[in-house]
Amino acid sequence: MAKKSKEIKFTQDELTSLEDLQSGYDKIKNSLGSLELTRFQTEKKLEQISNERFRLENEFNKLTELELKIVRELNEKYGPGNLDPTTGVFTPNN
Repeated sequence: MAKKSKEIKFTQDELTSLEDLQSGYDKIKNSLGSLELTRFQTEKKLEQISNERFRLENEFNKLTELELKIVRELNEKYGPGNLDPTTGVFTPNN
């Protein structure tokens, strides 16, 4: 004849402790999931910022090249000098 195992019933305090433990793990898993989602969104935003920075740097470089071209053309036409951008008056160097 097979022996019957004795059933052991946990106390309410023991059950509460186990439930609290499980609840703690669930909260941590949810928090880690939220952090991972925030990290993913942040990485996407950083990628967008990086792309925008690259675009602006290219635009800045193009403007710098245009500025050098215009200065070179004006120096060829009028010689070296100073321009007052508020009045538009050019004063040649003597």
